[in-house]
Amino acid sequence: MSDVSISRSASGTGTGGLGQTWVLALGTFSVGTDAFVLAGFLPDVAASLHVSTSGAGQAVTVFAATYALAAPVVATVTARLPRRALLVAALVLLAVANAGSALAPDLPLLLVTRILAAIGAAAYTPTAGAVSAALVRPELRARALAVVVGGLTVATALGVPLGGAIGAVMGWRTALGLVAALCLVTALAAGALTPSLPGAAPVPLRTRLAALRQPGVVTVLPLTALGMAAAYTAYAFVVPALRALGVTGSGTVWMLSAYGLGAVAGNLAAGVAADRVGPVRTLTVGYTLMAVTMAAFALLAVTGARTPVVVALLAAAWGAASWCQTPPQQHRLIEAATAQAPLLVALNSSAIYLGISAGTAVGGLTMPIGTGTTFVVATALTLAALTWLAVSPPSPTPAR
Repeated sequence: MSDVSISRSASGTGTGGLGQTWVLALGTFSVGTDAFVLAGFLPDVAASLHVSTSGAGQAVTVFAATYALAAPVVATVTARLPRRALLVAALVLLAVANAGSALAPDLPLLLVTRILAAIGAAAYTPTAGAVSAALVRPELRARALAVVVGGLTVATALGVPLGGAIGAVMGWRTALGLVAALCLVTALAAGALTPSLPGAAPVPLRTRLAALRQPGVVTVLPLTALGMAAAYTAYAFVVPALRALGVTGSGTVWMLSAYGLGAVAGNLAAGVAADRVGPVRTLTVGYTLMAVTMAAFALLAVTGARTPVVVALLAAAWGAASWCQTPPQQHRLIEAATAQAPLLVALNSSAIYLGISAGTAVGGLTMPIGTGTTFVVATALTLAALTWLAVSPPSPTPAR
């Protein structure tokens, strides 16, 4: 397939079905497990490295911040590389970085390895999203994006709770070592099963960032960052947050599983809803659910009136609301400037991780004050996202 044909596919003339996107989702599952597994045993990391839980949370913050900054740069530097080679190289880097994280003797070296892992993730996830959009028919685009993002959400449903369970039994270093092995195995699968697609002519970084000024982009990307900040204010500190809600031991794994299952359901439902009723309506429902959920968590933390069933239901709603954002947001961006789909998916990924970084930083500041305070701030951020969505002008006619 020539560079020209890839450009045309990215512009919305792909002819494939969703079957071609599943191997890409396997890769995002590996990336998601890597990105979020630390939340399942963050207190153990803190104790092992002799730092506070908030201090250990910097490992999550630095990963997300590096990803946000690196994604457009990596996309520029690697533009000419064949897509399959880039996907495999990114997964190998993730494997090496996670092995380094598992062996890190102190927090500074752990942070260095998390930076390397973020660079690998920044190379993989936007490429996988753009390739999925290029391969499928236009009417399946949002669902294809949902499948690829679904790898991340399945990681929260299976990878993160499983990592937390392994960390509790065998230690967090073993858990990260297994994540490294998962990334290496996935690299082999991606090399064998991903279609051979060429790169494209490099787009200067200035041109990439100039897309931020487009009317259909300038209002969408800040919403991505704001919504993810709201969703992740408490997530990196979910273990101490659940402890404050009366959930300890194996109950934590079950609550993380409930969150993950909700995330999978929310992501897939959002992909279908964005195609059928439109992305704005889908986001409105998602942000409303998130605001109610965060407020309910804050109320439970302050009053102490909670039961495991209620906490599990709220955890599932939290996951659904958090991960229903990405498919409709990517859909809005691609509809606004379809010919620039790979660029816009990369910028949206940067916005996602910028929001995660900001939310985690805010959570690190508020968690020592109290779990209720953290969830109140998350509620306020969600209401701000809902307000932004309501007052934003409608997207312009797609630029093909």
